[in-house]
Amino acid sequence: MLRSRPILRAMTGQAMPDLSHETLRNALRAQSLFEDKTWQLSPEAWPLTAAQVAELDAIGAACLEFHHALETLYLRAAAGKNLLRNKPLLAPWAADYLDRGKPAGLIAHARHPRNRGAFPTVLRPDLLLTDEGFVMSELDSVPGGIGLTAFLNRLYGGEDCAAAGATAAAAGIIPAAGSGIIPAGGTAPAAAVSAAAAGTDVAGILGAGDAMIRNFHDSLAALRPDLRSPLIALVVSDEAATYRPEMRWLAGQLQLQGKRVFCLEPGELFPLGSTLCLDIEGNPEKIDILYRFFELFDLANIRIADAILESWQAGELAIAPPMRHFQEEKLGFALFHHHLLADFWAETLGRRTLQLLKKLIPMTWVIDPAPLPPGAVLEGPRVGGRALTDWRQLAAATQKERDLIIKISGYHETAWGARSVVLGSDCSREEWQAGIGNAVKDAPANPHVLQEYKKPRRVRHRVYDRERQPREVDGRLRLCPYFFNLGGKPVLSGALATFCPPDKKIIHGMTDAALLPGRLAALANPKSQ
Repeated sequence: MLRSRPILRAMTGQAMPDLSHETLRNALRAQSLFEDKTWQLSPEAWPLTAAQVAELDAIGAACLEFHHALETLYLRAAAGKNLLRNKPLLAPWAADYLDRGKPAGLIAHARHPRNRGAFPTVLRPDLLLTDEGFVMSELDSVPGGIGLTAFLNRLYGGEDCAAAGATAAAAGIIPAAGSGIIPAGGTAPAAAVSAAAAGTDVAGILGAGDAMIRNFHDSLAALRPDLRSPLIALVVSDEAATYRPEMRWLAGQLQLQGKRVFCLEPGELFPLGSTLCLDIEGNPEKIDILYRFFELFDLANIRIADAILESWQAGELAIAPPMRHFQEEKLGFALFHHHLLADFWAETLGRRTLQLLKKLIPMTWVIDPAPLPPGAVLEGPRVGGRALTDWRQLAAATQKERDLIIKISGYHETAWGARSVVLGSDCSREEWQAGIGNAVKDAPANPHVLQEYKKPRRVRHRVYDRERQPREVDGRLRLCPYFFNLGGKPVLSGALATFCPPDKKIIHGMTDAALLPGRLAALANPKSQ
């Protein structure tokens, strides 16, 4: 009976108490996970309504369905096969866009029959909260923040979150964290429905009860169902070394649960026959599953890359996310909006998924400088009321017309961390012209995309000021939900909110942003509503 009381309080909307500045600071300082990282602190998690959590669940399903359709598009386009059932549609140019600049060996690997149906084990859409609702600026298949979000879930959920969540599940009030089951009939209280969609504890934290950690491991272990206790190596390249502390923390947490998970640098792996191994106390141990925390452009910098591919080819090693370059290209969004492929997406995607993705994905175009015949125009934005005939004409756009983002599609060191992003309305005319020039020049090997910029709306949340007092301030929000692919189902297991000052146009992790886990609004502190 003692356990039922907090559950009942949760269902009636009573929030967990604020976390003090001292508690937060001490918790962060005690973890190597946060070496050289600082951000603004907040006394409470980010509140999400039940409707928003339900929408996140739908977004996860749509993202995985998009990956299925993108695979079909790429493989059939590359093979010169028809894309539609009852009328002709060939699109070899779609595969050409996705293959540009990629080595032949990587292309062959991506098309290998054994890779058919291989999708990322972790999906993280980057969602901006706008006046029209959520907008998906990117879909990340090699996301950082898994360990960070897991830690914040624990911190803001309180010490007893796992036990309380388990008790709630056993009582039938809240399904097990990460279950992804929504009660039939839709008559359950909002907290219970949201908990079912995302997995929460009595504090309302999405992904409580260590769902991030548990589902991360289970999504990987499922790649080798023949093994009871597979050895998993989390391999973090030097390019991605800033994320190594959180991956080491994640591996350490799983080791405490008796899992054989190790975070390694590429140089710590070595081949032994057709297997890939690591050294454990002087003995070679075979790696069963390799989780690559590096994007594919970085493969050339990894000495052991050939051995990784050979071990996979021999059937000794599973790799996640799969080394399929087309799953890491931002121009997938441009293909989604391409008018020549409209019938393909309508036929391949479910109706609800199609409508949701049309709402979520901003208009996106591939910047392709291929010459046009006389009288033809580009599919893209208009400048001065006129359609474009050359991408360089974007240079004449007014600042109002430059609510557009240029970014490299993928397979490049600047393709992650917003390093290639040029926001037209927030830069000088010279910077805008340079961005266009680079995109046109690099098109043969490194395609760029042009995307409509959807400005995040102003929202309010409490953060600690310089006097360490909580104060409600204006800001803008990026929400990154994490979905783990379990049995072909994307399971929402946590959400990381980045709350930035209102003058920041490009939202990402920064010292003047607050990083927070998501929680049910019904359970949040009333002061934030």
